[in-house]
Amino acid sequence: MDQARSTISKIFNGEPHSYTRFNLTQNMEGDNSQVEMKLSSDMDEETGGNGVGEHLNHNSNRKPYVAQKLGRTPKNLCFMAVATLLIFIIGYLIGYLVHRKKDLAPTCAASTVIFDNVADFETGAAPLMNWNKVKELLAEQVSADKFDSVFREFSSDNHRAGSLSDEVLGQNVVKRFREYGMNTWTDEHFVKVQDPPASGSNSFSYKGKQERPTGFLSYSANGTITDAILYAFYGEEKDLRLLKGHNVNMTGRVMLVRTGRISFAEKVANAAKMGASAVLIYPDPSKSSIGGSTQLYGHVHLGSGDPYTPGFPSFNHTQFPPVQSSGLPQILAQTITLDMANSILRQLGGANAPEEWGSPNKLGDDSDAITLGVNNVLSEKKIVNVFGVIKGFVDADRYVVIGAQRDAWGPGFAASTVGTSVLVELARSISDMVKNGGFKPRRSIVFASWSAGEYGSVGATEWLEGYLSSLSMKAFSYINLDGVVTGQKYLKVAASPLLHSLVQSTLKEVNSPNKAGSLFSEFAKDDMESNVLEPLKLDNAAYPFLAFSGIPSVSFRFTSDNSDYLYFGTMLDTREKLDVATGDKVPQLAEAATRVAGHMVLRLVHDHLLRMDVEQYNKIILNRVGQINKKVNSVLRLQPQLLPKTLTMQWLRSAYGSYSRASSQLAADIQNSNMEDIEMCRTLNDRIMTVERNFLSPYVSPRESPFRHILLGSGPHTLQALYGHLEALGMDHPEADADLFRSQFALATWTIQGCANSLAGDVWSLDNEI
Repeated sequence: MDQARSTISKIFNGEPHSYTRFNLTQNMEGDNSQVEMKLSSDMDEETGGNGVGEHLNHNSNRKPYVAQKLGRTPKNLCFMAVATLLIFIIGYLIGYLVHRKKDLAPTCAASTVIFDNVADFETGAAPLMNWNKVKELLAEQVSADKFDSVFREFSSDNHRAGSLSDEVLGQNVVKRFREYGMNTWTDEHFVKVQDPPASGSNSFSYKGKQERPTGFLSYSANGTITDAILYAFYGEEKDLRLLKGHNVNMTGRVMLVRTGRISFAEKVANAAKMGASAVLIYPDPSKSSIGGSTQLYGHVHLGSGDPYTPGFPSFNHTQFPPVQSSGLPQILAQTITLDMANSILRQLGGANAPEEWGSPNKLGDDSDAITLGVNNVLSEKKIVNVFGVIKGFVDADRYVVIGAQRDAWGPGFAASTVGTSVLVELARSISDMVKNGGFKPRRSIVFASWSAGEYGSVGATEWLEGYLSSLSMKAFSYINLDGVVTGQKYLKVAASPLLHSLVQSTLKEVNSPNKAGSLFSEFAKDDMESNVLEPLKLDNAAYPFLAFSGIPSVSFRFTSDNSDYLYFGTMLDTREKLDVATGDKVPQLAEAATRVAGHMVLRLVHDHLLRMDVEQYNKIILNRVGQINKKVNSVLRLQPQLLPKTLTMQWLRSAYGSYSRASSQLAADIQNSNMEDIEMCRTLNDRIMTVERNFLSPYVSPRESPFRHILLGSGPHTLQALYGHLEALGMDHPEADADLFRSQFALATWTIQGCANSLAGDVWSLDNEI
């Protein structure tokens, strides 16, 4: 190249009596480069013996061009040959440089591998800061030393939803957001919740001894019953199936179950399916450090949001007809202390518990009667959600939402204080990066502080219900900060499959607070799926965003074990308890959590394309279709009378194939796109955003089945439910209905096909293969 530059320089500054004029143009596609050159030399001049010519008067008698050509000397011909060669070399070099520039121009990324090598490029609409510079700016902002003062500001001994303390904390969040120069607003809802009775407690009586636990379960049915106790381990479906296999009668029994593994609401729903009359829930004895007298608080609504306005927002109850969520239990539910439970278990008779449980307890028999009275009070409360926004510079109407619950049953340090503090610190950090660091996010960031999270993500769900029509096409992701620090031994992440690649790249970039190296090397150990990822559960605040609204969501937590934090839902959720659980590393872990959330949110608003890998769903759909296919073939072979001979798996397999091809085609479209085209990238992002939303079944009512996602939701419309329906048919279960199965089968098939069609692009882009 140095020789080339030297040659070009000689031409530009060549012999005193020659000049060169360049005119370089490039066509719109950048495919061809044209070079127009004109050389003037001795052809128009007289030359001396030393090669230095003397200028002639251009107005003098000049020989015609033909005469010049006929009169050329061998020296002139040699010069012409050299000039022609140089012209060729220059043209070649210019063409090479132009095409090399085009080849190096960044293209939109398609999958995890390409995401890691996205080049920085400016469109002119908003300067794209180098990603390493973005990480440096965030690192400068976030520090463990800053968290203690923030913890103190957002701590309160009692801030239940709708209380004065809850409102004051909300005002503090608004004040902080405004200090950071953010636009703020609030969102009020009037929701119905259950509180303890006026006496302060419910009661039960067993073997002549009455107890009055002060803990309670909101949304329990009210009343008084007297029935025999049945010990049912954790109350999971598999526990109850095991009891049924041992011919244990569960109808009209009061099930005694321990906390853990599944939510309170799921325990009660499982018991109700078996005909139980009530459920008593006590602390898991394997977590004995909780203490024998610790009271438990929670809710038993199998859903989220206000159960008295299912599917629509609770802005004003008077505008809607009286209705209840299908997730409200029809049986009584109450928490008791570990000491109360142990007293009951010691006196139970009947058969031994199944060996599989590893428990020495008896199951109880008909003589072990207990009287339980629940008289919770239904009341209406005003709750306030608080918001702040950092607006994007290109696609301001597209935004990622990051939120944390603000309320708690008691002190709620791990449940709400840490998450709210991380939220506020992240808002401060990114705001300062924009104001003083030169960072310009392409898309907007909405920061949300929710109320009534302890009653089942009520504040967040009511917001989703109130603005679903606008959120569905504009909110492209949700990051949940609830319970982000409860220990330090493990890191667990529950997320939409679309975000798994983003999670992986984030963990590789964020350093561990425990030892040298990244979070990925410490916790994932090269197998993120087994060591880090976990299912997104019903009681997670991110769940309604994903399964109800179709917004890709992620929730993560540093924890001491794979179960929930021991002190959630108790009055012992304090800073002191969390210090013990984390080895006095709460600020350091809060800093790490802020970096994890910060890296994810900044990636989502920094890159030209959303970091979502639509091909991640291929494996999930294939596994579900494979399970159903295997079960259908088994039923048709062993019990052909249960299903019509015309039933075929062809169309479900075809729908999977359509999605697989559409996701691959999108990846190809992305790789062939140029990020200079803002509108094209916006169109590609819109196609990516439709995936999660189009997995919501359009054939079920949000009131009856709010979590409509056919792969990650819950209800009879899901692929998992289809498989369960086939199992029920195979076991000749009395509630199994072949016609219902066929209907749900057809609707699920078309939901997948519809998602594939939308992902493929415009209707004129579809063909018979899609």
